[in-house]
Amino acid sequence: MTQPLIEVRDLEVHFPVGRTMFNAGATVRAVHRVSFEMGRGEVVGLVGESGSGKTTLGRSLLRLIEPTGGSVRLNGKEVTGMSPADLRRARSDMQIIFQDPFASLNPRMSVGEILSEALHLHSIGSRADRRDRVAALLETVGLPPQAAERYPHEFSGGQRQRIGIARALSVEPAFIVADEPVSALDVSIQAQIVNLLAELREKMKLSILFIGHDLSVIEYLCDRVIVLYLGKVMESGTVAEIYQRPRHPYTRALLDAAPQVDANRRTDRIMLTGDLPSPVSPPSGCIFRTRCPFAQPECAATVPPLETKGADHRVACIRADEIDLVPG
Repeated sequence: MTQPLIEVRDLEVHFPVGRTMFNAGATVRAVHRVSFEMGRGEVVGLVGESGSGKTTLGRSLLRLIEPTGGSVRLNGKEVTGMSPADLRRARSDMQIIFQDPFASLNPRMSVGEILSEALHLHSIGSRADRRDRVAALLETVGLPPQAAERYPHEFSGGQRQRIGIARALSVEPAFIVADEPVSALDVSIQAQIVNLLAELREKMKLSILFIGHDLSVIEYLCDRVIVLYLGKVMESGTVAEIYQRPRHPYTRALLDAAPQVDANRRTDRIMLTGDLPSPVSPPSGCIFRTRCPFAQPECAATVPPLETKGADHRVACIRADEIDLVPG
């Protein structure tokens, strides 16, 4: 069996809140015992409502946020235990594309300086080599070489995101976390950026963890999907399994919340009511039970394990075999 590029085991990220010298405070379990794998060249979508822990999970894989526990392995090497020096070297294999393409670019640096910064940090090539590399990166993301002399504020939002993508690609990483990279863009520009990511995935055999809200984008771009709720995985599987045969009520509710072209489809839609519970004091048993239309008394007493329901389909619901969630 080919070794996965990314192996995540029981990853946890906890934040203390309200702590003082007189009070131990409480703990937010932003990510709780999350496990998954990603192969080379695979795109995995990470979905869930705002506040579900998606960005925290993505950044903890790169140790931009330090995990509290668990394991992240990249190319078989443990990332969570790396020394600062080893982690700095490993950065060339793992990069991030940020949500806000303007805030993530230094306004005082030209595009050429932004793109060559990582090359300089990792001692890649001579000055002339870096200049050539910058020109090639700009061409790869659909921008002219002359863009290297300009500054971020001189570009549109979509162009700035192309620059952000070029920066992530500059050190030729194997793995990229794309943290809602199109949510701040106009719809027409979103399609261009998504198509660019799809092309780069094929051309460069990139593995991408794509964090997003737009389920149509996830369906188009991704091979597999992970559904997150209050920091825990509710369901995971291939795009076909998740979209055609969801097994968790939360997954079905997310799908039903997406705009539908066919007015006759999914007449028995599941609508989420209320807000996410507080991550400081989540519900007992199944954390989704307070918003689940199928919840029973046993759901308050039993923490559902993430069980295998198919070759690559896992669900955390004790009633998954009893309720029919297949869209009509």
